[in-house]
Formats: sequence, C-alpha cells, structure tokens
Amino acid sequence: MNNASRDRGRLNRLYGCALLLGATLPAAAQEVELDFYGHVMLDMIYDFDRLAPDGNDTLRVSQIPVNCPGDAGCGSDGELIFGIRQTRYGMDATVPTAIGDIKTKLEFELFGVGTDAGKITPRLRHAWATINEFGFGQTNSVFMDGDVFPNSIDYWGPSGMMFFRNIQARWTPVSTDTQRIAIALESPSAGIDSGKVPDVSPNLNVRSKEELPDLTAHWRIQQPWGHFQAAVILRQVAFEASDDLSGNYFSGEEVGYGVNLSGTLNTVGRDRVLWQLAAGEGIGNYLNDGGIDLAPKESLRATTVPVVSWLLFYDRWWSDAWSSSIGWSRAELDNTDGQRDTASETLDYGLVNLLHHPAENITVGAELLHGALGLKDGAEGTDTRVQFSFKFNF
Repeated sequence: MNNASRDRGRLNRLYGCALLLGATLPAAAQEVELDFYGHVMLDMIYDFDRLAPDGNDTLRVSQIPVNCPGDAGCGSDGELIFGIRQTRYGMDATVPTAIGDIKTKLEFELFGVGTDAGKITPRLRHAWATINEFGFGQTNSVFMDGDVFPNSIDYWGPSGMMFFRNIQARWTPVSTDTQRIAIALESPSAGIDSGKVPDVSPNLNVRSKEELPDLTAHWRIQQPWGHFQAAVILRQVAFEASDDLSGNYFSGEEVGYGVNLSGTLNTVGRDRVLWQLAAGEGIGNYLNDGGIDLAPKESLRATTVPVVSWLLFYDRWWSDAWSSSIGWSRAELDNTDGQRDTASETLDYGLVNLLHHPAENITVGAELLHGALGLKDGAEGTDTRVQFSFKFNF
C-alpha cells in the first residue's frame, strides 16, 4: 500500500467515526493524520548463569552478580525465563496549523524499570511534539545516536552505547536529507556514588542536585555510504548532603562534558558496520547501562568520574528473509580512590544471532549473548545466555 492510500484510509476512518456519532468534523480536524503501531513480542531465554531477578529477561551487564553470597541473583547456575515485556504500542499524529504542522509521538512499552523493575507495566518511551524546527517533550537525547543499535532481539543492548531518552527542548536549525544540526536543553540528573563517605560520616545523606539543564548538540551527515554523527555535551553535576544527626548541610558541583562520535558504513547490499566511540567526565548517566557521574576522591571530596565507551557491530543480510548481527561493546569507568572496591569498572557485552523474517511484519530468531562485569578490586562476573524471540508488528 502506498502513502497516498494509507492517508486516504486514515481520513476514511475519521469520517466513519464522525458519521457513526452523527457529527460533522470541522475542516481542520478532517486533515488530522493518525497512525497506530507497535508489536507483540515473546522472549524465551535460557541463562547458563544467573542475573539479578528483577529484569533477568534481558542481559543488563550491571546486574550480573559478582560477590556471592550477597549480590542479587546469586544461586545455582541455570535458569529458564519467559517474557513479554518488550511488547510496545504507540501513536503518531500530524495536526495542521496556521504556522506549520504539529507532529507528535506517544509511545509505551511494558518493560518496567527502577521502582517497577521486573514488572509488566506501561513505561513511557516517547512523548514528543515538533513544530517546524522546534521540539518539546521526551525522546532520544541529542547526545545519542539511535541508529547504531544493532539488529538484535535482546532488550537492553550494548552496555557501551550512549543511550538515554530524556525530557528536553530542542532546536534543529538545519534538517535536510543529507545534514542535520540539533541543539537541546535536557533535563539534568546525576548518578551519585557516595563510596567510602558513610564509613567516615555514617549519618550523612548524599543525593543529586539539579540546578542547570544539560546542554547537548550534534551534527550529522547522511550519504549513500552511510552516516556520521558528532555529538557533544556540557553539564553541571551537583550534589547536596545533610547530616541527619548534626543537621549540618552542604553542597557542591562539578562540570561534566563529553564527545560522542558514531556512524554506519554501508558495505554489501543491505549490510552495514555500526560503530561508536565516546569519552568524557561526568556523563555516565547517559550510558545505556547507566553509570556514575560523581564520586569521592581519596580526600572524600566529590569529583567527576571519567568514562570511555565504544561499540562495533556488523549487521549482515543473507537474503530478504534472513539476517544476522555480530559484535562487541564496552564501557570503562576510571574509578576514584574514594569509591568502594565493589564499584563497577568495566562492562562488556557481545552477541551473535540468526533472525528469520518470513513475512514483512514477523521476526523469529535465536541469539547468543555474553556479558562480563568487572569491579574496581579486579573481581569479575559473567553471564552467557541464549534467547529465542517471536515478534509480530502491527
């Protein structure tokens, strides 16, 4: 079905609803375009090792138990997991106005995280609206490049990828078929590690403090050979602390900054190389698997934590019906002297898969995944699993 036919179908549905209600749509409403989409997905996983139980239906490297007993997920090796939390649904709408079209996206999935970790519950992915060159709401950060996510069926994806959907106000002064420049003010947040501070001040309550927005920008070029994107970030990483016993209060802030270079390279047919290299200080919160932005030095004074991350994957299309992806990713944090020995230092993630696409809206496949979590004291935990998934788009 071509675009014109789809558009007529959408308008016909609107007219039909109006007739059923016995009403007449105003002229502006008759031009509104609505598109509902999503997918239903079933994952069947056999884990040869173990992960923390809240979220064991995806390989999130930071959740690999290392020190057992004690860490969440410790137990005898081997576990079978069924999950539907990757199921997703959303809606796009285009609304004409006198100054330009308003384009909106509202999208949810069932993958609960944070306080909803392990639950099947709606989770907002995108609540985004644009008009002309301005955008508002929640969507992918300007600092990330979503197009370097590999052709994978695992939910979480590469631990070294810069991946963060954030609330923001964005300006895109240049947007053509071959080039884009975007600048945004994004919601601030920070990962704080109090480290050894509680050993000295057990009554001290340390938390992040948000005073200034994160400033992000990227420049992207798109060509027949693929694309290249260069992104930068400048942010204030702040904290505040209070002593519950004495009532003393103090705060502080540091400057975080980083660069994220990424791109794709088309090779043979639909095949392509995906890559990313990022580095900075105080930007761990933008990592796909999370990270620490601020931690104490040996003197227990707060400092930003340096991070370097990368990914390299190859997406291979054997035919229109069969595809594979293979690659590796790593995030490495330069731990401070004031962090505990159990602080995460390296997060490695790799996969290889074989996917079958028997019809346009169906994907079935198998994937072998391996992750490794290294701690500051040199201890390491690993997880290897095989995943079978069935995905039906609508």
